Amino acid sequence: MSDKNYIAALEISSAKVAVVIGELREGGHLEVVAAEQEKNAESVRYGHIQNPEETSLRVARIIDRLERRHHLQPRKITGVYIGLNGRSLRSLNTSVSLNLPDDTEITTEIIDRLKEIALNTAIDNSLVTVDAVPRIYTVGKNVTKNPRGVIGNRISADYDLIVCRPELKRNIQRTVPEKLKLKDHGYIVTALAAGHLLLSEEEKRLGCMLVDIGAETTSVTIYREGYLRYFATLPLGGRNITRDLTTLNLLEERAEDIKINSGNAMPRTTQTKLNVNGVKLSEVHNLIVARSEEIVANIVEQISYAKLKEKDLPAGIICMGGASNLNGLTDLLSRQSSLNVRKAYLPAYINFSESASMPDELLGIVSVLYAAATLGPNAEACLEMPQQSELPVTGEPADEMYDEKGSSQKTAKQRKTKSQGWFGRIRQQMSNGLGSMFASPEDQEKDSDLY
Repeated sequence: MSDKNYIAALEISSAKVAVVIGELREGGHLEVVAAEQEKNAESVRYGHIQNPEETSLRVARIIDRLERRHHLQPRKITGVYIGLNGRSLRSLNTSVSLNLPDDTEITTEIIDRLKEIALNTAIDNSLVTVDAVPRIYTVGKNVTKNPRGVIGNRISADYDLIVCRPELKRNIQRTVPEKLKLKDHGYIVTALAAGHLLLSEEEKRLGCMLVDIGAETTSVTIYREGYLRYFATLPLGGRNITRDLTTLNLLEERAEDIKINSGNAMPRTTQTKLNVNGVKLSEVHNLIVARSEEIVANIVEQISYAKLKEKDLPAGIICMGGASNLNGLTDLLSRQSSLNVRKAYLPAYINFSESASMPDELLGIVSVLYAAATLGPNAEACLEMPQQSELPVTGEPADEMYDEKGSSQKTAKQRKTKSQGWFGRIRQQMSNGLGSMFASPEDQEKDSDLY
C-alpha cells in the first residue's frame, strides 16, 4: 500500500463502538495511527444492534473526532471494514467436491469454485453464511492443506461454514451504509481475524483455544493441526457479573467499579467482614465467584462440543477481551481446564502509536484492521481527500484552501466549524426521527427471538 493510503475498521459490540485507522508499511508492519471508542448502552445486545439510530449517532461522534486529527486532515472517512461478532455467530462443518477432467492441475480458480460451492451449501433458513474456512483438501487420493499445483481429476474439501442470524448483518447495513452513508468494504469475522493475528502457527498446530470474553458474549475458537476445528459464541460475559452485583442495591456503574477494583474470580479459603460504603465484600465476592465459575464452565465445555479432550490442546488457552482482566479469572480458567492460560498480545510487527500499550478491548478490532490491510492490492482505501468539486464555487467565500499537494491550509477554527457542521447534520437527521428509537410492540416481539 502506498504512503498515506489509510484503511479503517469498525467494531460494534455490546460494550463499545470502536474505529481504528491504520497503514500497512514495508515488511508487513501495520501502523495503527488513530483509534477512538465510545461505550455502548442498551443500543446493542449480545452483539446485535437493537437501535440503529442510537448506534449510528455513536459512530458519527467517533468519526467526527477522528477526522479532526491533524495527521489525518483534510481526509474524510468514506468507508470501513466491519468486524463481525455477535451471539448467533458459530461454525457448521460441511464437505464439498468437484469433478475435473483427467490430469487437471489445481489452480486458484478451481479452489475459488470449490469455496463458492461451500458458501452456497443449503443450511437452516434462519441462518446466513458469512464465510467458508477450509480445513483440509483431498485431490484424488492426496490429502493436503495447499492443493494449488497438485494434479488430479477430483478435488474435495472440508469447510467450516461461519453462519449467523440475518438480523446481525441487516442491522449493521441499516446503521453504516444507510444512515451514515459509509461504504461497506466487507465483513471480517473478528474471532477468526484474532486467531490469525494473535496465535502462533505452532500453537495452532499443537492445538489451542482462543477465548474472547466481552461484555455480553464470549467467543471460543479452537485450532488443531493448524486449522480451525470449532467456533461458537456464548451469551455470557463480564456484564453478567456486574448485573449480579446490582442485586446488592448498587447502580450498574458502581457495581462495575467494585468488580474491577475489589473483585476476584477465585474462591477464598477465608471470609472477610470488610465492607465498602455499606456493601459487604463477602457478598460481592460470592456473587463474582459464582458467575465466574459459570462462565468458565461453559468455556471449558466447548472442548467436548468440538469432540476433543483437554490433552488435545497442549498449547493451552489464550484469553483476550476486557472482561478477561477480572482478577483471578485466568487462574480459575486454568484450574478448571487443567491447561496453561496466557493473555493475548500483539505481535512485534503491529505498532500502536496511540499510547504506550494496546488496550485489551481493542485487540479484536486491530485484528480486523490487519486482516483488511493484508488484502494487499485488493484492500480498499477508507479515507479520501476532498474532491475539487467539493470546494466552494467562484464568488462564494472559501473556508478551506489546498496547496499543490492537496494539504489543507484552513485554520483550526475553520476545521472545527466544518466538522461540527457534518456531525450536526447527522445529529439533526437522527433527532428528527427520534420516535423510531423506541421499538413498537411488534418490533420488540421480533427482537426477542434473538435471545
